[in-house]
Amino acid sequence: MSSTDSPARQYVAPPVRFGIATSVDEKVELITRNLQEVIGEERLRELLKSGKNVRIYWGTATTGRPHVAYFVPMSKIADFLRAGCEVVILFADLHAYLDNMKAPWDLLELRVKYYENIIKGMLESLGVPLDRLNFVKGTDYQLSQKYTLDVYRMASVVTEHDAKKAGAEVVKQVQHPLLSGLLYPGLQALDEHYLDVDAQFGGVDQRKIFTFAEKYLPVMGYKKRIHLMNPMVPGLTGTKMSASDPDSKIDMLDGVSAVKKKLKKAFCEPGNITENGILAFAKYVMFPLLDKAFVIERDEKHGGCVSYDDYTKLEEAYAKQEIFPLDLKNAVATALNDLMEPVRRKFQSPELMKLTADAYPSKEKSTSKPKDDRPIDISRLDLKVGIITSAEKHPDADTLYVEKIDVGEAEPRTVVSGLVGLVPLEELRGSKVIMVCNMKPVGMRGIKSHAMLLAASNAEHTIVEPLRPPSECKAGDIVQAEGYEHATCGKPDEVLNPKKKVFETIQPDLTTSDECVATYKGKTLLTQHGVVRAATLKQAKVK
Repeated sequence: MSSTDSPARQYVAPPVRFGIATSVDEKVELITRNLQEVIGEERLRELLKSGKNVRIYWGTATTGRPHVAYFVPMSKIADFLRAGCEVVILFADLHAYLDNMKAPWDLLELRVKYYENIIKGMLESLGVPLDRLNFVKGTDYQLSQKYTLDVYRMASVVTEHDAKKAGAEVVKQVQHPLLSGLLYPGLQALDEHYLDVDAQFGGVDQRKIFTFAEKYLPVMGYKKRIHLMNPMVPGLTGTKMSASDPDSKIDMLDGVSAVKKKLKKAFCEPGNITENGILAFAKYVMFPLLDKAFVIERDEKHGGCVSYDDYTKLEEAYAKQEIFPLDLKNAVATALNDLMEPVRRKFQSPELMKLTADAYPSKEKSTSKPKDDRPIDISRLDLKVGIITSAEKHPDADTLYVEKIDVGEAEPRTVVSGLVGLVPLEELRGSKVIMVCNMKPVGMRGIKSHAMLLAASNAEHTIVEPLRPPSECKAGDIVQAEGYEHATCGKPDEVLNPKKKVFETIQPDLTTSDECVATYKGKTLLTQHGVVRAATLKQAKVK
């Protein structure tokens, strides 16, 4: 039977909250509710009708400490378990090791144990049965002779084009990709067979890997699997939660006050229901998991307490600005702390406190990479060609534009630029520009800017011209200065440290030449297609 692609699903109130679904329709509804897409829903229904225990797997690399965003997949895993499915959680320790070798094997072994205890604690706090839950380490089977031979066999039938396309949204895209990134989709596809599952669950960013698996597993002589995809949920600070950025995440063991403090800082624009991590968390975690109404406590002068038993009603109220951001944050903080409390208590045992300290040693004890003593020069900047897909006036600032700029990533970045009155909107829309892509995101009048557009300016700052790459350039093309290439000077910083004033140190040496060519210390800024330049400004500062 051919797979079927279902449309994005709207919020659906659960037919079963803490019981076990019994009918096929109940099970299908529980398994698929609130997913963005399902490939193979007809196959899922047929399996359930046959009486088979559907077996689903979800994988995670055991690197940084799990944060509260893990409640998003856990809420769906809870659904799977309540639907009577068998669930396999794969701890991808081999993938974690190969990911730039961020951690040695002894730490990874401890982190696998930490992840298992954290995830068990989260699911226990959700009140779901764990008798159908299994944990598997990647190295339990991925180093076997048979698996290794299948990796080679798959490498003999997969094209470079298909491998790069499949990993486009989950493997970091660079001009000269590592071989491991090309192998990644094949390894994930083979996991479906070796874990003997009927379905794989993941974020919609995994879709290309899932369709890759549907194409190539049959070529290998193995059956297609069903694929269940969660929507990409924004982090509680308005961006994707990252274990490497403590400001963007709430750790599973953070205390009550820390949770409230971090949520207070979260981006939560009044009336904004599309780019709102707080609302998204309520939709995909709170409402599917709560067995009671979602309560927002307010002073009587602000309308008094209000409760919602359906997410769509909360969303409508927020869109109409009947609910203020701080009231929503406080309510989510209360509900989130209720979910986290059983996990915190579990990890107060001496054994798990020691495991936490050993798996994630403090920086003072860590044997991590040495302090970066590279000179501060333009090689530290992640400069890329961007294409402005849209540009509008900032709703709350007269001098700012808000642009969506494609820099070759899965989604365009939101960028705020002070170009009003200097560069017409019509000139920006659709144009190619040069972006500094590793600036730390910064809020500008309520909107976070995730990169910086480079432009030449006269001394009076009355004439400003965005730097332009050659017309042949594509979004994401790398920009470097002669003599400061990354191959010899090192890769750009992952994120520029504002305290070290990296960009501020580099910026005075960015100028245009007598030919309007952009330079750094007299060295030309280049793309693979040629030089970067301003339109007319000579001997001008670039900022």
